[in-house]
Amino acid sequence: MKRLLSDFNIFLYRLLAYLRRRALRGFFQFERGKGLFVGALYQQRGRLVRPFLHSSMGVITAMSLLLAPVIAQQLPQGNEDPWQAVPAVLSAETESPQTATLISDKPRDRIIEYTVQSGDTVGVLAQKFGISEETILWANNLSARAVLKPGQTIQILPVSGVSHKVGPGDTIYSIAKKYQAEPQAVVDFPFNTFTNDETFALAVGQIIIVPEGAPPKEAPAPLAQRRRTTPDAGTVTASGNFIWPASGNFSQGFVWYHRGIDIANKAGPDVLAADSGTVVFSGCVGGGYGCHVIIDHGNGYKTLYGHFSQLYVAQGQRVARGNAIGKMGSTGRSTGTHLHFEIIEGGVQVNPLSILR
Repeated sequence: MKRLLSDFNIFLYRLLAYLRRRALRGFFQFERGKGLFVGALYQQRGRLVRPFLHSSMGVITAMSLLLAPVIAQQLPQGNEDPWQAVPAVLSAETESPQTATLISDKPRDRIIEYTVQSGDTVGVLAQKFGISEETILWANNLSARAVLKPGQTIQILPVSGVSHKVGPGDTIYSIAKKYQAEPQAVVDFPFNTFTNDETFALAVGQIIIVPEGAPPKEAPAPLAQRRRTTPDAGTVTASGNFIWPASGNFSQGFVWYHRGIDIANKAGPDVLAADSGTVVFSGCVGGGYGCHVIIDHGNGYKTLYGHFSQLYVAQGQRVARGNAIGKMGSTGRSTGTHLHFEIIEGGVQVNPLSILR
């Protein structure tokens, strides 16, 4: 009996060992086969992507066609045929039978040619394109009494002013002088390009836009307007109101591409803080504002002062309204001694002329 039990135990042990070996062999064969299969798929990767996507879209489309009527029956108006054609046709006509030209709000970077439509006048086009009537007259050699005719082609400048084709010997300064404009305004117009951004050199034959410029015979009136003198800010105590930061000639105003005002003064006077606050930046960078200062006034307003030749304050310093913060200069993207001044409200530049006292 004992021998029988011993033989039976040996049999069970041998059977379990055999089954274990078979299981391990089967497992390893399965893993090897899986590895070969995955390797084959990896080598052929991407080949079946397009057929798979197309087949999937076909199945989705077919299911949509089959289920759409069923779903439609569950809607409040389920008795209607979901595939019945809509009886009404949307009209492409506008309330006005006249053809209208849509003008993009994107700033224009070049002179465009416009074909006059029925009803167009110089005044209508000036309002449509956001430029002065004189700009249209000057660009097209028209008199003040000119009548536009439908089909006529006229040139439209991107901003109010004049255009100039560069000739031999022309410079930014000579062009600005010719059209009674400021060289800085010509440089600041973002779509004017130069062969050398440091010296503002020009290429013969290129077209330069002179913002707010005027032909020589029309120069006196615009010049008188641009040359008004800003009040002397003086040294005053903080009052919560902005003062003029410098004295000089008002040389350039606030427009979409020039988000501040320029005050020019060849004497290079000191620049004053327009109001009390903390200096959050004081330093010099290449191009742009050059050496400049930014003051945070702690009431949602910041002011920026650009193109200094000397800086009198440091970052973190507190300044009072009327304190000198630097000396007016011509560093950065500048054509002459002037101050570029910005008022920033809630992170957005606003027109300083609407705030300055």
